[in-house]
Formats: sequence, C-alpha cells, structure tokens
Amino acid sequence: MALAFFRKYKTIWLYGASLAVLLFLLKWLELRFIIYDHAFEAYIGAIALLFTSLGIWLAMRLTKPKVETVVIEKEIYRDAATNFIFNEKAFAGSGMSKRELEVLQLMTEGHSNQQIADQLYVSLNTIKTHNSRIFEKLDVKSRTQAIEKAKRLGLIP
Repeated sequence: MALAFFRKYKTIWLYGASLAVLLFLLKWLELRFIIYDHAFEAYIGAIALLFTSLGIWLAMRLTKPKVETVVIEKEIYRDAATNFIFNEKAFAGSGMSKRELEVLQLMTEGHSNQQIADQLYVSLNTIKTHNSRIFEKLDVKSRTQAIEKAKRLGLIP
C-alpha cells in the first residue's frame, strides 16, 4: 500500500527531495560566505566572550572573603563557692543596687521573673524593671549576656 503511494507520487517526491538538497546547499554556502566574510569579527567576539567570562570568574574568586571560623569547646570545671571573690570595685563602677544584684543572682540560678518576684515578695513588674536596669547598666541585651558579663566582672559566682 505504501509502495503504491510512493510510485503514484514519484515525481512530487523527486522534486521535493531535490528542492531540499538545493536549499541545504544554499544555506551551507551562505554560512561559508558569512564565516569567510566576517571571520575576523567572529574571532574577536569569541575572544571577548572568553575574557569576559574569565574576568567574572576571577573577580568572584578574588572578592570571596577567606574567613575561617574555628569553634573551640572546652569543659571548664570550677568550684564557684571556694574560688569566688566578690569584686567591690566592679560593683561600685556598675552603679547597680543591692536589690538588682540580688535579682541577678536569682537570675543566675535559672529562676523565671515570676519565681524571682515570689521569692523577693515584689510584683512581677518590679522584677521586669530591675531586669531592664541590669541590662542597661551592664550594657547587654539578654539574660544570658548579663550573667556572662557579671561573671567576668566578678559580681556573681
């Protein structure tokens, strides 16, 4: 069936195939003409593309910060009760009151604001005020930073 179809339209197939070959030949000649006629521009474009990509790669490589972060974890065993010496000079320099120091010590033990208020028989708002004044006087932003700085200053064990 398919063979009969091709025999019937043999001349159309031959014309179609010859036109396809002719079109392929013309496009090939046109491409060769463009390449020969504009070879210098093609080479310059290829070199420009190569050096642009090399420049971008080099810039990204050179501007990348070479920072290496090393985290060292050590276990420190210190008996706080026997080695602790209260630093009076740091306490006077900080401007903290005795009550704020008391709140800071309870904060160090891990008590919440409500637990500290219950132990000192004051309101929760008073403890929050003490906390904010402690943070301000120690120049910190959190409880953890306050405890760490107070330990460095020798205010708490």
